[in-house]
Amino acid sequence: MLKEYVIITAGGIGKRMVSDIPKQFMDLNGLPVILHTIKAFADYSSNISFVLVLPQDSMDDWATVEEKLPQNIAYIVCPGGETRFDSVKKGLAMIDGDGMVAIHDAARPLLSVSLISDCFLLAAQKGNAIPVITLQDSMREISGDESRPVDRDKLRLVQTPQVFELGLIKKAYEQAFRTSFTDDATVAEAFGAKINLLDGEKKNIKITSPEDMLIAKAYLAE
Repeated sequence: MLKEYVIITAGGIGKRMVSDIPKQFMDLNGLPVILHTIKAFADYSSNISFVLVLPQDSMDDWATVEEKLPQNIAYIVCPGGETRFDSVKKGLAMIDGDGMVAIHDAARPLLSVSLISDCFLLAAQKGNAIPVITLQDSMREISGDESRPVDRDKLRLVQTPQVFELGLIKKAYEQAFRTSFTDDATVAEAFGAKINLLDGEKKNIKITSPEDMLIAKAYLAE
C-alpha cells in the first residue's frame, strides 16, 4: 500500500475575518478551524502523515492548538513562504520517498472522510485527483464596458484536497512560479499532467469571511 501524506497550508492572516487571529486558529464550535481540518484526515486514516505549513509569526498560535492534538498523529511543522506556491514547495521538501500526497487548505475544515478517500483512490489510479463542484448562479463575463453570459454548465469551482502522486507533484513544483498558478492542479498541468476531476462537496467551503464562519457553524450543527 502506498504511503499517504497530507500537506495542510495555513497561510491566511484573517484580514477579511476582521480579526487579529489568523482564520485557521479562530474558534469554530469549540475547536480551532485547523484542528477540525486535521481531525478529518486523522479520521480518514490513522497512518497518514501530516506536514503543517504555518506562517512564521503564527507559531505561538500553533502552540495552543498543538496541546489539543491526539497523541497518535504523526506530523511535522514547516514555516511557510512568501506565496502559497512557496509554502507548498517547502512542505513537499519535508517528505522523502514515494507515495501519495494530499494538499489541502487549513481553512476548509468541513470536508468528509469519504471525499478524502475518493480523492486518494482516484489519484492512486490516475496520478492526481481534483475535487470540483458545479455552479448554481448565472454568470457573466466582463470585457470593458460590455458583458456577456457564460455557460455555467461548462464551469466548475475547484476545491481541495488535491491529491497527487508524490514524484509527479514534486517535479512539477521545480518549475519557476507563474501568476497562472492559482492552485496545485495548475502547477501539475503546466508540467504536462492531465488533470482528473471528481465531485467535491458543497459543504467543503473555504472560510474567508465572518459569513463563512456562520455557514460552517450551521453545517456542524446539522
